[in-house]
Amino acid sequence: MRIQVKRTGGIAGITRDAEVDTSDHGDAADWHTLVDQAVSAARETPPIGVPDGFNYQITVDGRTVYCADPRLTDAQRHLISRVLEEGRRSGA
Repeated sequence: MRIQVKRTGGIAGITRDAEVDTSDHGDAADWHTLVDQAVSAARETPPIGVPDGFNYQITVDGRTVYCADPRLTDAQRHLISRVLEEGRRSGA
């Protein structure tokens, strides 16, 4: 499973993105469970966020969903943090 996260917005307006390929991870089943929970609560279109808040685009195997601060679920927050921390950065 290929998971990509793109974060935009914030006070500085800096875009950050990263991706994880779970085939490289021994804990792939944990990733899949987290993805299922996070994606099921996301939207198919970008939500309206709050001023200076972050907006997120999550793409899993070609399917893209959206979420935004401050209305992230715990699963979304955890997935986003994990991908941005552990994933390969596509742009820095």
